[in-house]
Amino acid sequence: MAQQERAVRTRRAVLEAAAGVFAERGYAAATIAEILQRAGVTKGALYFHFGSKAALARGVLQEQMRTEYHLPRELKLQEWVDAGMTMANRLPQEPLLLAGVRLSADLQGHDILGSTWPAWARLTSCVLTEAKQRGEVLPHVSPEETAQVFLGAWIGVQFVSQAVAGWADLDDRMAALYDHILPSIAAPAVLVRLDTAPDRGARVIAEVHEKSAALAGAPA
Repeated sequence: MAQQERAVRTRRAVLEAAAGVFAERGYAAATIAEILQRAGVTKGALYFHFGSKAALARGVLQEQMRTEYHLPRELKLQEWVDAGMTMANRLPQEPLLLAGVRLSADLQGHDILGSTWPAWARLTSCVLTEAKQRGEVLPHVSPEETAQVFLGAWIGVQFVSQAVAGWADLDDRMAALYDHILPSIAAPAVLVRLDTAPDRGARVIAEVHEKSAALAGAPA
């Protein structure tokens, strides 16, 4: 058991170190040597978990998809908003997410590394499909088409925020994106109930942490 725990910690240390290097330098300029130095592990330990730099980059991309904050809500559209707003709040602070953005945007490496973009589009489409079945989304709306439009806009918001404000205004830009898209897809009675405030992501994250702490302190 102790050996398994060490392996898990080592893998995590490698992923986090690699994410930091990929986020700062991109895939092509990243080196295994720098990742090893940051992770504080041996080359053998790294290659035990990841057979190549490409495999390590794919591991970072896969890990990004596992880091979504999620709380069930009465409205599926609110869950969709919460997913985007928490991502916007966390992205500037978490190397794993920043690395996912940079790796996904590496068009030269797409054939080798893949991208999280299709997975995010599928996730959005699934949530919007369920929301439409519940009557939250207008009948004429195509969840698949909306997911693709939203993905393109979200990618643009990320790059503009990074270039213009060093990510400092990402919460505001994400809130504005939802405020422009939701009126065209949400049923009016649902639209007025949605919380798209710029601080929504921070509040949801705090709620998740509070619930996690309460569960950790609950008697078995």
